[in-house]
Amino acid sequence: MKYLRRFVWWLVSRLLVVSVVLGLMVVTFYYAMNLANIQIVLKDGMARRAQVVMGMEDMSELNKYFQTGFIEQDAVLTTVPQGTTPYRDYNVRGIDHRLDMGFTWIWPWDTSVRVEITERIPRIDGRAKGSRAEELVARGGENAVYPPAWQSARYRAVLTRENGQWKIKSLTLLENLNN
Repeated sequence: MKYLRRFVWWLVSRLLVVSVVLGLMVVTFYYAMNLANIQIVLKDGMARRAQVVMGMEDMSELNKYFQTGFIEQDAVLTTVPQGTTPYRDYNVRGIDHRLDMGFTWIWPWDTSVRVEITERIPRIDGRAKGSRAEELVARGGENAVYPPAWQSARYRAVLTRENGQWKIKSLTLLENLNN
């Protein structure tokens, strides 16, 4: 009986250790999967948002990354249909978009996450449209031929998981940064 009891305790302790290790592996896998998805949605979504404002992309692509309510209420995006975007007189060919994401923890069962991000666009490749170039130079000087700088900023992004896909629900401006 003494040997049977020792064997049972040995077996239970090993099963407990194996269960804990497997549980940690599952949590780590889901954390890595969710974090990778969130990083891709944030990086691609914010880059697409800037490209839409600069006239490089169509607004219909934003539905892959943002909730519809956000697209309708975002102050930066509303300038596009209104025609008040500062890039309307420029042909923008490319941008150098950079996004830094702060640390965040996501449990496998979480459906919402908050992340602090820093968005910068240090270089915009473009020039004024031919018919508008002379007018822009007369109004703003020689450098007015080139597109205005993008306002770098820190945001708090809230993402939600809808049907297994992460989407940006809101962006709260924390501070504008010097370019």
